[in-house]
Amino acid sequence: MNVKELDYDLPDRLVAQFPLPGRDESRLMLYDRGAKRIQHTYFTMLPEYLNSGDLLVFNESRVVKARVIFEGKGGGKMEIFFLSHIGG
Repeated sequence: MNVKELDYDLPDRLVAQFPLPGRDESRLMLYDRGAKRIQHTYFTMLPEYLNSGDLLVFNESRVVKARVIFEGKGGGKMEIFFLSHIGG
């Protein structure tokens, strides 16, 4: 894998620092595989997009306050955040 494949622009304003007080106010990104398009909505709208037999997968990972910064020979830097599964 080429490290450049992992490089993308993520503005600081789009990185959540804390959960919202009303968790159902969280934003939701939908991907329509048929139309190959992305749609932005809110978590409260999720039931409108679900059909009988759909499978939901829940990601319970958390960001640990741990990171490693690598510096390449050419001066480029890569920052890695470690995730940890919390719970049973």
